[in-house]
Amino acid sequence: MPFPQTEIPGRLQKQLAGRGIRMTAQRRAILSVIEMATKHLDASQILRKARRVDATVDRSTVYRTLDLLKRQGLIDELDLMHIKGEGHYYERRLDRDHIHMACLRCGKITEFASKTFDSLKKQLERDCHFHIVVSRLEVGGYCSGCRR
Repeated sequence: MPFPQTEIPGRLQKQLAGRGIRMTAQRRAILSVIEMATKHLDASQILRKARRVDATVDRSTVYRTLDLLKRQGLIDELDLMHIKGEGHYYERRLDRDHIHMACLRCGKITEFASKTFDSLKKQLERDCHFHIVVSRLEVGGYCSGCRR
């Protein structure tokens, strides 16, 4: 089943503040961009969008905030099959792990949640005596539009 990209505005801010992390205006602008994103964004895209909210946001603040969010387990860093070079993309960590399918021709990214993927993770934990904290699966191929 396709995976929805929904977010409650302010959730990331609330989670960080609840952990005692100081919320600056710049940080709030960056978090707002991440929360409202409808696609995977790289750091440069986050910077450009955050500057529309707060012109004082700088590149180092974006990278420090992304690092903080990764350490807090609130976002994931993805390479998305490197279809657009060596860039890294960021997305909110949602309640359910999902699969990223990247079209190698047009670059479209489709997210997919699967009970089979959930079952595989449970089997890995059981059979390998391994506690999974994070899982990522990226699949490269061609979308229906590019196969025509």
